[in-house]
Amino acid sequence: MTKQLSLALLASGCLFAASAQAQVEVSQPWVRATVAQQKATGAFFQLKAKTDSRLVEVRSPAAEVVEVHEMAMEGTTMKMRAVPALELPAGKTVELKPGSYHVMLIGLKAPVNAGDSVPLTLVFEGADKKRETVEIKAEARQLGGKPAKADEHKHH
Repeated sequence: MTKQLSLALLASGCLFAASAQAQVEVSQPWVRATVAQQKATGAFFQLKAKTDSRLVEVRSPAAEVVEVHEMAMEGTTMKMRAVPALELPAGKTVELKPGSYHVMLIGLKAPVNAGDSVPLTLVFEGADKKRETVEIKAEARQLGGKPAKADEHKHH
């Protein structure tokens, strides 16, 4: 019994140590469900970096092209444009949300229905130029819809 308990404590300590080394925490990932013939959608989540970092790439097998976009006012018009990277200041939560920074999935390979799980690969770069890859699954839901499950909080 003590041997099993010791092994369990050792294993949990290893898991804690691994998550303690992660540079970016990803929480509340979701994608907007699509309607018939829609070929693009947005993905949204919150990011919190332990040290100054950047989101430099996002990939998904669900789309031909995946880009980080920002919405910004130009005069009286709201414009959407791709950005090469998204700055993540240490300790500050950066929210990707509708009408702001978000991830565009363009050239969808299939419709995205509410409740579907869409895999995303996020690539972060630290100030030291080292890259960290994080795999997440984002639940599809209608804009303004509530998640089917309690919001998941993922540490990577």
